[in-house]
Amino acid sequence: MSTKLIKNGTIVTASDTYTADLLIKNGMIAQIGKEIEAEVDEIIDASGKFVFPGGVDPHTHLEMPFGGTVTADDFATGTTAAAFGGTTTIVDFCLTTKGKPLSDSIAAWHKKADGKAVIDYGFHLMIGEINDEVLAELPSIVKEEGITSLKVFMAYKNVFQADDGTLFRTMLAAKELGAMVMVHAENGDVIDFLIQKALEEGHTDPIYHALTRPSVLEGEATGRAAKLAALAGARLYVVHVTCAEAVQQIAEARLQGVDVWGETCPQYLVLDQSCLEKPDFEGAKYVWSPPLRESFHQEVLWNALKSGQLQTLGSDHCSFNFDGQKDLGLGDFSKIPNGGPIIEDRFSLLYSEGVIKGRITLNQFVDIAATRSAKLFGLFPQKGTIAIGSDADIVIFDPLAQRVLSAASHHMNVDYNPFEGLTVTGLPESVLSRGEFVVRERQFVGALGAGRYLKRAPYTSLNSAGPAEIADPLEKVKQ
Repeated sequence: MSTKLIKNGTIVTASDTYTADLLIKNGMIAQIGKEIEAEVDEIIDASGKFVFPGGVDPHTHLEMPFGGTVTADDFATGTTAAAFGGTTTIVDFCLTTKGKPLSDSIAAWHKKADGKAVIDYGFHLMIGEINDEVLAELPSIVKEEGITSLKVFMAYKNVFQADDGTLFRTMLAAKELGAMVMVHAENGDVIDFLIQKALEEGHTDPIYHALTRPSVLEGEATGRAAKLAALAGARLYVVHVTCAEAVQQIAEARLQGVDVWGETCPQYLVLDQSCLEKPDFEGAKYVWSPPLRESFHQEVLWNALKSGQLQTLGSDHCSFNFDGQKDLGLGDFSKIPNGGPIIEDRFSLLYSEGVIKGRITLNQFVDIAATRSAKLFGLFPQKGTIAIGSDADIVIFDPLAQRVLSAASHHMNVDYNPFEGLTVTGLPESVLSRGEFVVRERQFVGALGAGRYLKRAPYTSLNSAGPAEIADPLEKVKQ
């Protein structure tokens, strides 16, 4: 590993902003200070640039089977696009199959990522059933595999959806193991009824994907999950929050002392339900779940991020090509593969639409894009911050550069961009993972397979947002 010195950059963390030099040694941050003097292999001038910790995307779906097809981005293209977008760590969702050992699914996900990922990654694990076999496997999965987050779907009836008993028993098991339960919070039973009713009435266009999944059903499921978490004494993380009703339920639960956290996604902050009304089936490009909402929900979400009622931003990257995949739902909106390509633009959209427009501060940007997810998912302080002993996951960011989001220039393996034509201010110019360039001056210089699997630590108490055990962060630097 080469020794590098980043000079004259403005270092930004979740709590501080200051100008300093940064010394990288053995893939870690070895020194931070003014006018550092050291023998190094390379000096990088970051004058006029922000030096951010690499982004942590807590919500991705790479090479995932869904709706009779498989997502267009695998761990090679998906993590490459993430790196171009300023993200250096992802946590991907490992799907499981009822009746089969959880370990089989984990092995399958390792096979997908091995030799492909260009940045570091971890896994969440879907729980679709709870029985003696599942309960027997969970301790080793948490402690040995380092998978400390368990995902339960409250929607996608007859596909992924679990019942409330499974959700509650998962919460009880997770509490004992120091794991966190994540929920896709929508009322799947009612949604299934509304979908069938719409189809029977001849409503087949993409807009009916949104109309059959109203925001009240997201709010109801969010409140139900929060109440079950309170009863179980478990930690709960609500993924992809889209609407005022869900924000209200999370905020009220937190006021009552429930250990619940909320994530939203850039698509819900920038786009609205009218996208699904685009003609010539173009609305299918915007079919994902929960669906886009009416535009008034956007400011509710921004205000929730600013006030801390929501804490993280995931991409929910789940890419399907418009031609050959999304068009599987021609004539039946319920057969359109759910998901969109977001991973590359998450970081820049939050900066441009959030910081530049005065909705959040620069330090809040870092917390939302990196630090809070690292803390919640047992990766801090290895990831998510700039501190001595932390991994040298660094984004050298030009705050003035502009780019137009477009399928013609993005690095995602998909034939459209949902933000096509939107100009963003702020550009990840160079990105380092553990001290080595993955992207250098907007050119890919990384290597397939350079990304490492991250075993994550369980948390010790319901009041902690960090890992239970943290090795001496200086150990590798001292070597």
